[in-house]
Amino acid sequence: MRATLRRTLGLAWVLPALVLVGVFVYLPLVQNLQFSTLNWDIYSGSQEYVALGNYTKLVEDPIFWSSLGNNALYAVISIAFQVFGALVLAALIESIRGERWRRALRAIYFIPAALSLTVAGLLFYFIYEPNLGPLNHALRAIGLDGFAQAWLGQESTAMTAIIAMSQWQGFGYSTLLFAVAIQRIPSEIYGAAAIDGVGPVRRFVHVTVPLVREMTGLMAIVTISGAFQVFNEVMVMTGGGPNNSTQVLGTWLYRSGFVRNNFGYAAAIATVLFVITLGIAVAQLWVTRRRRVEW
Repeated sequence: MRATLRRTLGLAWVLPALVLVGVFVYLPLVQNLQFSTLNWDIYSGSQEYVALGNYTKLVEDPIFWSSLGNNALYAVISIAFQVFGALVLAALIESIRGERWRRALRAIYFIPAALSLTVAGLLFYFIYEPNLGPLNHALRAIGLDGFAQAWLGQESTAMTAIIAMSQWQGFGYSTLLFAVAIQRIPSEIYGAAAIDGVGPVRRFVHVTVPLVREMTGLMAIVTISGAFQVFNEVMVMTGGGPNNSTQVLGTWLYRSGFVRNNFGYAAAIATVLFVITLGIAVAQLWVTRRRRVEW
């Protein structure tokens, strides 16, 4: 009787949260699927059922594929810097003996993460400015005039410049999380490895990396999902230009819905974006669980 009462009370506490999640998360997902089957003019209110017509347009849309490619490039570079690079940097910081130096370095690397993406985007927009920007000015000052260029005004460099800004902004946050994970590793393990004559590189590979695999898996999911949800930095710095070369799925979704007034097509892009991020998260969780069982 008491067990049943406890279950009932537990459900009573959980039910409001389930209702909120259902109303504000799952219901909009279902509605988005419905909208993606429509040719919908939100200003006039006219709607036309087109079934999978919007998804057919996606397959034939070169800007959609270039946007998807930009998101994929964003994800690959983010994994390299914000997961593996951040892990290496966190291990180097935590290997420093002085606590004051460790705290100072954590704070220094975390400062960019305290800035909003909009502020960071505007800051780098000024840095990349071809005539007055500090980057080109510094290149000319050291005799590398040939490398000075309109970083955000050329199709060949605009996306790379945006990704570089994003890595600078998010690198410190990832490093701090890995530092916390490394701090949880018992010092006795490192002491035993040192006694056995294991060098710092082998300690990192055979001790640190395996013992922070949970954090690594989590950061990989967060980083890849974030790479496919990029929006602010692109809108602030280039707006998707030049010539749509920096469009990502988020900005192309926005332009399709609010500029071209095709909300059904925008909903189809949102559905594809949801499926991609969900698939990546499920795959990563499956791989992480399988490794946990094997180890």
